[in-house]
Amino acid sequence: MQTSSSARANAPVILQVIPDLETGGAERTTVDVAAAILAAGWTAVVVSQGGRLVPELEALGAIHITLPVKSKNPLTLWRNAARLQEVIRKHKVSLVHARSRAPAWSALWASRREKLPFVTTYHGIYNQSNAFKAFYNSVMARADRVIANSHYTASLIMDRHPFAKDRITVIHRGSDLESLAPASISTERKEALAAAWGLEPGRPVVVNLARLTNWKGQGIIIDAMAQLKQAGDSRTVAVLAGDAQGRDSYLSGLKDQIVRHGLEDQVLLPGHCADVPAAMALADVAVVASIEPEAFGRAAVEAQAGHVPVIVSNLGAVPETVLAPPEVPEDQRTGWRVPPGDAEALASALRHALDLPEGQREALVARALAHVSKSFSLSAMCSATLDVYRSLLR
Repeated sequence: MQTSSSARANAPVILQVIPDLETGGAERTTVDVAAAILAAGWTAVVVSQGGRLVPELEALGAIHITLPVKSKNPLTLWRNAARLQEVIRKHKVSLVHARSRAPAWSALWASRREKLPFVTTYHGIYNQSNAFKAFYNSVMARADRVIANSHYTASLIMDRHPFAKDRITVIHRGSDLESLAPASISTERKEALAAAWGLEPGRPVVVNLARLTNWKGQGIIIDAMAQLKQAGDSRTVAVLAGDAQGRDSYLSGLKDQIVRHGLEDQVLLPGHCADVPAAMALADVAVVASIEPEAFGRAAVEAQAGHVPVIVSNLGAVPETVLAPPEVPEDQRTGWRVPPGDAEALASALRHALDLPEGQREALVARALAHVSKSFSLSAMCSATLDVYRSLLR
C-alpha cells in the first residue's frame, strides 16, 4: 500500500494505539517498538489512556497522546475514530498499528478514511464464545498485515479468520536479553528489591511475575508450595509479584488460601514488580503457571535470559519458548513443562529444579540462554516489526 505523500515515505511517522500503558507484555512491546522506531530516525506516536510506562515512553522521545481508547462503548469507539483522524492529520502519520480490539476498531475506521496502511498485533487469546464475540475479535484480522506473537497464535487466527491467512506474519515477542543478564544487575538493585519483598538471606526463592488473575495460576503455585511444605520444605519462599488491577476479591482469596495452608512465611504477595531483571537475579526458580492458553509467555523468556531455571504450563504458546522432552532429548532441555492446573506435578518440578546439582544447573542455564538469544531477542522482534512497516510503506 502506498502512503499519501513522499514526505511520509521518506520519514515515516508510526502511530501505535493501545488501551493503556500500565503493565503487561503488549504494553512493554509498545514502548520497545517505539524505541526502535526512533532509533531508525522515524517518529513514534502512541495513543493510550495513560499509565505507568508513559514517562519512560516520553523520555525516549516518543509522543504520547491520551485518549479514552480503553473504552468498549460503541459511541466512544466511533468518536475515537474521529479523534484518531485528528491525530493522524496533525502528526502526518504514515501507518497505524493497533494492539487491542476496542481501539483497533477506531484505528481501522480512521486509517481507512485516511487511506493509510493498518497493522494489528494479536497479543492475546481472545474469548470467542458467541457470534458477537467472533465479530468483535475479527477486527484484529482485518488489517493489511496481522502480526501473530507466536505460531500458536497464528494457527488460532487462521482457524478463526481464514480470510486473513495470507496476511499473517509471526513475530515472537522479544526481550532485552542484555538487561536481564545477572552481571548487569547491581548489588544495590538486588538488595533493594529483596528488602522490599522482605526476603531473608539464604532462603531459596521461587518467582512468579504475572498480574494477579485466576487464569495466571497463582492459586496452583500456592497449592504446590503447600505440598512442598508437607514434604518437609519450610525454607523455600514463593514470591507472587503482580498487580491485582482491581481484582480485590481474587487477591483476598489468595491471601485466605495462604493462611489456610499455613504459608504466611513462605508465600509473598508484594504487588507489581517494576525491576524484572533484579527479580530474576534473586530467583532460584521461575514459574509460569497459567491454566488457560497464553498467546506468548514473555516471563519464560525473561527467566531463561536471566539465567533462572523455569517451569511452565504445557499449553498455549508458552511451550514454544521452553525446550523439554519429549520434543527434545534430556540433554537439550531448557526448562520443565507441567500439565496446567496440576499442583502435584508443579511441586515435583519445583523440587527437581531446586535440587539440581550446580553443574547440571549451569549446563541448563547455558542451553536456555543460547535458546532465547537465538529466537527471542528484542532486536529481532523490533527489526522484524519495522520490516513489516517498510513493506507497507513502499
